[in-house]
Amino acid sequence: MPIKKIIAIGSAKGGVGKSSITALLALSLSKHKKVGILDADIYGPNQNILFSLDSKNTILNKKIMPAEKKGIKIISMGNILNYDDAAIWRGPMLSGAIKKLINDTVWDNLDYLLIDMPPGTGDAYLTVFKELIIDEFILITTPNKLAISDTQKTITMLRKLNINILGFISNNIFNVKNFDDSLFLSNKIDHLGTYEFDKNILDLNLDFNCLVSNKISKVIMSDV
Repeated sequence: MPIKKIIAIGSAKGGVGKSSITALLALSLSKHKKVGILDADIYGPNQNILFSLDSKNTILNKKIMPAEKKGIKIISMGNILNYDDAAIWRGPMLSGAIKKLINDTVWDNLDYLLIDMPPGTGDAYLTVFKELIIDEFILITTPNKLAISDTQKTITMLRKLNINILGFISNNIFNVKNFDDSLFLSNKIDHLGTYEFDKNILDLNLDFNCLVSNKISKVIMSDV
């Protein structure tokens, strides 16, 4: 695929804001670069909701044409199948669906492809890492102890698979003042930025200028 850099964004813990942060970073990067989003969460796709994708993808010569919103190329199973259809998939069907999204999508030329990873560390991760060369991985966590604990599982998996970790983002949706970052310090993982609670993000308002996203996107671009 004619893509300069592929960045996966994820956490073993669900509900930490992976999808929203992926969308916000894509919007910030798209001010300067050509950007695409691959929504790899087959069970619970969200990018189609975040970007209000209300029409099915065009299929041309057995290839999938990504939707385009706000200048960003987007592919999400939620924009191809009904949510209920995707939610009941298991094992081989899940891997097959992810492979199809990866191999049959016509991205054209992109500077960055951001992959919105599902929670967990199972088949979806192994399929994505087998089918694509991941340049960087960004960890997402909330200050919640469960989220931080599950992040250790993701770090362990990434280390075993030799996936480079660009850094971590703290999503401080609980307005916690003291964040325990010892796990990241001990693993020498850089802190890229912190999202504080913002009603614009809660309301899926992707039109506001998010300063944290702008800051992190500069870090991403400087890493090229």
